Amino acid sequence: MASTRGGYWNRLVRRLTSDVTELDADDLSREVDAVGAQRACDCQSGEEVTVLGRLRSVELCPRDAAATLEAELYDGTEGVTLVWLGRRRIAGIEPGRTIKARGRIAVRDGRKVLYNPYYELQTTS
Repeated sequence: MASTRGGYWNRLVRRLTSDVTELDADDLSREVDAVGAQRACDCQSGEEVTVLGRLRSVELCPRDAAATLEAELYDGTEGVTLVWLGRRRIAGIEPGRTIKARGRIAVRDGRKVLYNPYYELQTTS
């Protein structure tokens, strides 16, 4: 019982003294584990993966270029760029949304990328 209490106090002190970004990353990592997704840091090029995270940014390609929508998904360990070719906008794909995405990991300019991923918008609880 004393070890449980000590664990509680250690968690409480950590939550009170940690940076908000660090706590958010911990929460995202727990969600990844809960839904059975893979951590982005563990994904390797060429693997079929399912990742879950929060969209940090969403960018539209300029008008004169080919239509492309890019979003950075962060799962608490690392970022993965989601790229939808032929799209300028997708309803629900906006910064701050939590989504689960599935596809084959590629590497572009040293960053992990999923092209035209299947995705599910997650509800916040």
